[in-house]
Amino acid sequence: MTYAKRLQALMFGLAISASIPALAAPVEGRPVEYQLNLQMPVTKIATEINDLHTWMMIVCMVIFVAVFGVMFYSVFKHRRSLGHKPATFHESTAVEIAWTVVPFLIVIVMALPATKTVVAMKDTSNADITIKATGMQWKWGYDYLKGEGEGISFLSNLKTPRSQVGSPGVAPTEARGVNYLMEVDNEIYVPVNKKIRIVLTANDVIHAWMIPAFGVKQDAIPGFVRDTWFKAEQIGTYRGQCAELCGKEHAFMPIVVNVVSDADYTKWVDGEKKKMAALADDPSKVWTIDELKVKGEKVYATNCVVCHQANGKGVPGAFAALDGSPVVNGPKAAQIHTLLNGQKSGKFPTEMPAWKQLSDSDIAAVITFTRNNWSNKATENIVQPAEVLAARNK
Repeated sequence: MTYAKRLQALMFGLAISASIPALAAPVEGRPVEYQLNLQMPVTKIATEINDLHTWMMIVCMVIFVAVFGVMFYSVFKHRRSLGHKPATFHESTAVEIAWTVVPFLIVIVMALPATKTVVAMKDTSNADITIKATGMQWKWGYDYLKGEGEGISFLSNLKTPRSQVGSPGVAPTEARGVNYLMEVDNEIYVPVNKKIRIVLTANDVIHAWMIPAFGVKQDAIPGFVRDTWFKAEQIGTYRGQCAELCGKEHAFMPIVVNVVSDADYTKWVDGEKKKMAALADDPSKVWTIDELKVKGEKVYATNCVVCHQANGKGVPGAFAALDGSPVVNGPKAAQIHTLLNGQKSGKFPTEMPAWKQLSDSDIAAVITFTRNNWSNKATENIVQPAEVLAARNK
């Protein structure tokens, strides 16, 4: 009797924990070695997807066993060595009707719950927070458009050092961490149990925003705006990746979402706004060329080196060289316009994306850096933030 009461108390505790997932310990939503099933769902939609997956597998398994069972039984029991002769009928109305109606009913039984889930996945109305995610080669840009945190904007780059990745023909020089290729320098923060709408687009080619634990996967297409949503019910850190082949650095576009309590989210929002205010430069400030070159080198290393390379030579046939470029060595107005608005020259398979999300001082600094680096010796060798602001407002 005592053990029965203890078991009952244990089951009650488990039920309470399941009904209040936000109070449970934070979880880590990520792929793991030798994982056989889907990731643990932390949203209602993801739970429905997991249930559908299990249900469909059961239906398919029953059909498989039934069809092959009948087939092997017939082959074994009616084989020629036992004296059986082949049937002489050529058609049966009853069989024709049966193998038309039965599959139709099976499809209906499978489609009804799936349709309900798909419709729910498309309902992005009444969101508490709206975040715009912009895919670009090869990083994500995020803008908080509506709700608490409105105005926050940042770029999210791969955090895994290249020393862990290596390169073709060159082995990595550092041991790979537990979140290898699944970590970023700027993570998304959202509050638990709040509906988050993600508005998606892309600067260059098709990307896809995917978090398996949320049951979310939506393409980001240049020139189009798509949207999806999630409502995480468990505090934790959840990881995903770009799920469209978007170029040579496709594997280096991870997504990390931190689901936190309301209080922690408010604290993060306050911290981000203070950080943005501190980084907001006075566009009227006149920088020295050395200040711009030092700042520009950091901006280049973060945002430009993947395509244009550290030596400025680019990638032949894929990305333009900046070393010796007529744009970099020519009038600075053209280079400012290119960074603000992007450019598609037709000489390369991918276009230069727009970098309006960078600050005026960042754009001024990186242009100044490129005009005074490598073999470049531009006549107009310095750009001030005020010039970028003026071009931005045209």
